[in-house]
Amino acid sequence: MRISTTERKTNETDISLTVNLDGKGVYDINTGIGFFDHMLEQFSRHGGFDITLKCSGDLSVDGHHTVEDCGIALGTAFCKALGDKRGIVRYGWAVLPMDEALILCAADLSGRDYLNFDVTFPDEYKIGDMDAELFKEFFLAFVRACPMSLHFKKLYGENNHHVAEGVFKAFAKTMKAAVSIEGDSLPTTKGVL
Repeated sequence: MRISTTERKTNETDISLTVNLDGKGVYDINTGIGFFDHMLEQFSRHGGFDITLKCSGDLSVDGHHTVEDCGIALGTAFCKALGDKRGIVRYGWAVLPMDEALILCAADLSGRDYLNFDVTFPDEYKIGDMDAELFKEFFLAFVRACPMSLHFKKLYGENNHHVAEGVFKAFAKTMKAAVSIEGDSLPTTKGVL
């Protein structure tokens, strides 16, 4: 079982997190931001990752530190759980429909960090209690902590909730494929990922 526990404590957030990459999609998530919790629950369920995440953040300021630091912690936990990446597929991709929205996501667990987040929201301000601009910040933090090339493209979509949920579900399916085991060698000619 590829399981990792991470703790992150700063003046802005206090996070404890456990991830099981070979789980069943069981989650216990509380960040203090309801819509963000909902998105992380979708990621857990549709990726088959067991995630326990507790975050106490400075939400009296805004949600930025909480979302960014959860991205750092989750990316760190994934990176630890992957170890040397021996046997993983490495690549994953999904084109995911969420009602009228259609989202493309692709990842390469290359060890090099790059994010292309080509997703806009019809109403750029808030989705539930979460600032829409924070979605990109979450994925940027995740990619920096678990170096990979990660690409998103909204092909279309009009409803903010559907677009955001499509992004997280597409990410779940992409990561599920990329971290799955298909052998016992490293998927690279370099000898290291």
